[in-house]
Amino acid sequence: MRSPNILLTGTPGVGKTTLGKELSSRTGLTYINVGDLAKEGHLYEGYDEEYDCPVLDEDKVIDELEDQMSEGGIIVDYHGCDFFPERWFQIVFVLRTDNTLLYERLESRGYKEKKLQDNIQCEIFQTIYEEAAESYQKEIVHQLPSNTPEDLEQNLEQITQWIQQWMKDNN
Repeated sequence: MRSPNILLTGTPGVGKTTLGKELSSRTGLTYINVGDLAKEGHLYEGYDEEYDCPVLDEDKVIDELEDQMSEGGIIVDYHGCDFFPERWFQIVFVLRTDNTLLYERLESRGYKEKKLQDNIQCEIFQTIYEEAAESYQKEIVHQLPSNTPEDLEQNLEQITQWIQQWMKDNN
């Protein structure tokens, strides 16, 4: 039985990991956090001193994921989306969060001021949504609010229903 691949993307701090792990638990799809995958596999090409974080080697990530993605049933969580092959995903969800909430979430993570401000601006200007809309067919890219526990539950229900319908239509 074939299962869809799903991309969860959005600015850091919008709730991708929380949603992805719970979605995996409810649906049985495999959850992959690209940041964790990169850390475990040393899939970096350097270090960004200004942002105090490693720089992802996108080619190594694609090579690492290719076989799993071709099998299907994968939930990918990452704050960028334009380097993944379009063929990998049947649907893309861009999570969006109110700027005040996002600021508090990122501040609690210990983000330095420049990194914090740049991520807030990214959210304000819908940078990730625009990246997704340019990288994938518009009809598969959807924005979801991610501010409250109620939003989380509604998103889980909506995505779970979409998965069930996709599986019925494609098997």
